[in-house]
Amino acid sequence: MRGVRWVVLAVTAMTVVGCESGEGVVVEGAAPATVYDGPMKVPRKELDGHTPQALRLASGAAGRALECVGEIYNGNGPDGWSRDDGGDSPEEGLKLYFDLFDPGDPRSGYRVERRETDRVLYSYDVGGRTKVAVVVAKDQKGRPGWGPETSASCDPSELPAEWTASHGYEIWTDRAGERVPTTEVSSGTGDDHCGWGQVRFLDLGGRAYARDPEGLLEPGMLTAAYDGSVALPANAHDTGYRYQDRELWLTGDRRTAYVRTRDGVEAWPLLKEHVACE
Repeated sequence: MRGVRWVVLAVTAMTVVGCESGEGVVVEGAAPATVYDGPMKVPRKELDGHTPQALRLASGAAGRALECVGEIYNGNGPDGWSRDDGGDSPEEGLKLYFDLFDPGDPRSGYRVERRETDRVLYSYDVGGRTKVAVVVAKDQKGRPGWGPETSASCDPSELPAEWTASHGYEIWTDRAGERVPTTEVSSGTGDDHCGWGQVRFLDLGGRAYARDPEGLLEPGMLTAAYDGSVALPANAHDTGYRYQDRELWLTGDRRTAYVRTRDGVEAWPLLKEHVACE
């Protein structure tokens, strides 16, 4: 689990690490239709924040190798491993990436997209397009052996539905039935270690709402009380967002998320800023 620093992250970073489909970390097969042909070593730059620009600059060649429909979702450099961790082969270097960093990406099904003497680009592909990229390098400064150099991934909504469902992601769809990026809308339960396992959060572009029928959140965290049975306001509009049988409706002030199901309409209040789960 990536850790919850802010309650919004509780609904966008719920990856459960466990067994995958039985595939190996690296599998045989053809590289993506369009093989990354840029430089394998790209100077990195760390910026404050989690913007797409910052992630691209932090992720070097891995970020450039992605083929996302939307924006880059995650991107990192090599910090966190030392001279005693390196592997004897590129594949061991890739396994080290998962063992040390627990990135929340698929842990199997990677293919060699491109190989050079001292670097290998591994890609996790969906529909022949790279959605997760990891560059492993040999004998980096202060780090002998093979290990991760840069990594990057697309939004979880671009990963297979079977994988996201089994790893705790609730991927909403739009009016056309297309999967919506988790940075646009996402939902899920809170962390058990905070006592929020029965609370469901909804993040809508940085505005967070909560379904808390048992009153587990402190009253000061919410702008109003949760109501499990309300009439849909006349001025509410259908956002087009759907998850299973849930429909998301909003009014102009966006202070309440109205979630309609076959059983009726619930009012999820807006959370106050800086609600933290440490």
